[in-house]
Parts: sequence; structure tokens; C-alpha cells
Amino acid sequence: MSVVIDKKEPKLWDEICKEFALQRPPFQLEDDAASVVTDIIQYDPAAHTPVIYGKMMRKIDTDCDPVDDFDPALSHPALVGHTILEKPPKSPPPTPPPPPPKDTCSPREYLEYYVFPVLLPGMLEMLKQAKDEKCFERKRFRFNGLDFLTEYLWRHNTDYFGRENDTLDEIPFVQKILAENPRPPLPLSLIWTEEEAAIVIQSFYRGYRIRRDPEVQELRQWQKELREENEDISVKVENFWRQHEPPDSDEEVAAAAAGAQGGRRSVEFRRKTSTPRTPLSRSSSQAKTVQSPVP
Repeated sequence: MSVVIDKKEPKLWDEICKEFALQRPPFQLEDDAASVVTDIIQYDPAAHTPVIYGKMMRKIDTDCDPVDDFDPALSHPALVGHTILEKPPKSPPPTPPPPPPKDTCSPREYLEYYVFPVLLPGMLEMLKQAKDEKCFERKRFRFNGLDFLTEYLWRHNTDYFGRENDTLDEIPFVQKILAENPRPPLPLSLIWTEEEAAIVIQSFYRGYRIRRDPEVQELRQWQKELREENEDISVKVENFWRQHEPPDSDEEVAAAAAGAQGGRRSVEFRRKTSTPRTPLSRSSSQAKTVQSPVP
């Protein structure tokens, strides 16, 4: 009995990511890049010799025994009957075909030739930065992948120069968008680093331990009572002068009543209630001078 199976069509994104993963520099070794494409066999001391492993060797057929003419001072015994071949130069990669025109190409070709070659390196750098920010180890983090990708594409645009040091806040369209839709400020838990947060927490805990000390508690209680006593010192001083300086005239009585209702006393009222000093007249001063005994 035959069974009909629907074969899934490969997605363009998966194919592009697979091809790009094979071309990533971190997975290319210098020796493999400069050598002939061969199968890499893991070194086995029972099957390989350290002298020959990793080199291109060829066995030489001779009529006589090569051991008879072997000189150990010139070569290694493992090379008897073999010769070392030089690696051929690596052939240059083929010239890529010219990209199709943007206006007439298909959407697949446009993504493959104009979008993915620029977008995929930016996404790779974004993932590396996210790993450095420990975004895969915690639920909440301050790293914004869209902001990083926007800044990366702005800096690496080959059509413009002088953008290598621009930040996200210096991009014109970002400034316009943030002016129309400002972002709420981030909480301190996302702004502070682990070192800064640890310093704040440790300083608060040390202060809490000190405040729990009985002597410090007693000192804080005394300071609290002193603040409560001196909280309305100006009102207390005015009440004191109001009680010890009774008014003499009707106008002063009315002013004192108005000051008592308002809770404070004016400076003019205190000046009026004070006893004025009468200066000595000229005649009295002269009389005192005359009456003083003459030596």
C-alpha cells in the first residue's frame, strides 16, 4: 500500500542561515584554509606516527631496501620509504556572479543579495553582545537587541562615511521618534551593574547593623526628642515675650490680639512694647559736670 507523504519545502531563511554558518570565521582553522580539502582523522597513537601525522606524505617504490641507505643523523626512521610533499597553493574562490537589479529581481533574490548579507552579520554581533550582557542567564536585563541592531546597521552602512563612532542618541530618525514617543526611565535594577548594586546593598546593610546598636538607638532617640522640642522655637519665643511684656495702650492690645490669633508676633510690635530709653538732656549733663568735685 502506497503512502503519500507531504515533503516540506525548505525555507529560505533556514538555507541562508545554514550557508552563513558554514562561512563563519570562528570555525575556520588556518591550517585547513591553507591545505587541500581532505578528511580530518583524529590522531590515534596506535595507528599514526607523530612525525607523519598532519603532513602530506607519499610512499616511494624502490628496487632495493631503503633501510640499507638510511642515515639516522639526517632523517627520522618513520620517514623511511616516504617523502614529504608540499601543500599546493589554495585556489582562489570563484568570482561571485553580479547581483540582480533591485527593481526587477524577485523578492527571494532581493533578500538573498541585498538584505541577508547585511542583516546576518549584525544579528551575529547582537547575539555575541547579548551573551556578554548575560541575557541568556537571567529573566530581566537592560540590553535591547533592537537598539543594538539599529546602531550597528547605522555604523556599517557602506554608502556613508563618518558614522563609526555615532551612538543611538545621535541618529536623526531615532531622535525624532524619541521626541514624539519618549521612553519611560529604566528602573535602577536595570541601570546598575552587579558591582554598583552590591555596593548599595552592602552599605545599606552596614548602616542597618550600626543603627541596631543600643547606644546608637539611645542617641537617635535623644536627637528625636531634641528636634521635637526645637521644632516651634520661634513660636515659643514669641509666646514668652507676649506673656512677659503686657501691652499698655489700646492699639498695642489690638495688635497683641491680632498677633495671638495669627500665631506669631511682628517685629514692630516687639519694638513698641520695649521700654524706650530717654536720652539725657544737655542741661542735665552739664549740671552733672558742674556738680562733680574738683580735684
